[in-house]
Amino acid sequence: MSRRWRWIWLACAALIAAGVLWAGLREPLALRLMERGLRANMQANLLDELPDGLHLVLCGAGSPLPDVERGGPCAAVVAGRRLFVVDAGAGAARTMARLRLPPGEIEAILLTHFHSDHLDGLGELLLQRWIGSASQTPTPVHGPEGVEQVVAGFALAYAQDSTYRTAHHGPGIAPPSGAGATAQPFATPPPGQGHVVIGAAAGPGALRVTAFRVDHAPVAPAVGYRFDYAGRSLLLSGDTARSANLLRFAKGVDLLVHDALSPWLVDRMTEAAEAAQRPRLAKITRDIRDYHASPVQVAELAREAGAKRLLFHHIVPPLPLAPLQGLFLRGVRQRYPGPVSIGRDGTAVSLPARGKKNELRQLF
Repeated sequence: MSRRWRWIWLACAALIAAGVLWAGLREPLALRLMERGLRANMQANLLDELPDGLHLVLCGAGSPLPDVERGGPCAAVVAGRRLFVVDAGAGAARTMARLRLPPGEIEAILLTHFHSDHLDGLGELLLQRWIGSASQTPTPVHGPEGVEQVVAGFALAYAQDSTYRTAHHGPGIAPPSGAGATAQPFATPPPGQGHVVIGAAAGPGALRVTAFRVDHAPVAPAVGYRFDYAGRSLLLSGDTARSANLLRFAKGVDLLVHDALSPWLVDRMTEAAEAAQRPRLAKITRDIRDYHASPVQVAELAREAGAKRLLFHHIVPPLPLAPLQGLFLRGVRQRYPGPVSIGRDGTAVSLPARGKKNELRQLF
């Protein structure tokens, strides 16, 4: 046998031996990796890694339309080490787990309005917050008039489940008094006025969360929220058309987080629905254009407000191909000179306390 063929046979034998070795070791190796990952994940807490300041993490950047990169609307806001959640769309609790944001440390949930995509993940999030902290008291859920009905509905839907949890795990893990939520309603402020939901007077290190009216007609009530903490500020629009009242409250914010709908991309959806002879879907895609701001309108508002950074969320339509992002942003950079980003699940912006810089990163 020639030397060449000897090397070929040796290489084949080595490959066969490696295959046999891998077949025997892959399950133990997988188990070892799983154990290591579990230990790391159970010890991880994003709140421990954040510096003092105001932080925004998108735990849902999408809309009711299916989007592989964006779940139902949900934003986590961290002020110092206090964790709040604005809206709770589908998948919110699971995305927070991937982001290493512990639901058990949620201080309160704030709802902007009562469209189903903004609250259909609320039940799961309330459950994870309760079990995650063995809370003795229900989760406060703030929102405009009508939040009582939402909270009561989830309480009814989860009434049997909560008793099962306590019976199975015991009151030390699932205290009966901590299940569910308590509604914290407030009257929708008139234009030009805000309602302080959390906090009182501003001051060094103080947190103030202010609700204000937005225009999502015919959906009413509908509000946005502004967070002010340690000299930094961010505003979440909720769902809204271009709103003069939102502009008033967005003045000077470090971060403007605004929903946006691209009319001409949505027009393509309408055309496709009509071509497929789906008239009901075509009507829906035409209807949604009038109660969301376009990216260009948001950019103009951000410029007029003097916002330091603009982050789009509640993205309509989905953008499955990267080049579509440029089409979504068409005309934006001509109207707003600051940094602009299209959010997806895991997008985070940090505003260090009493500073001027901001940092955007993607957590997964």
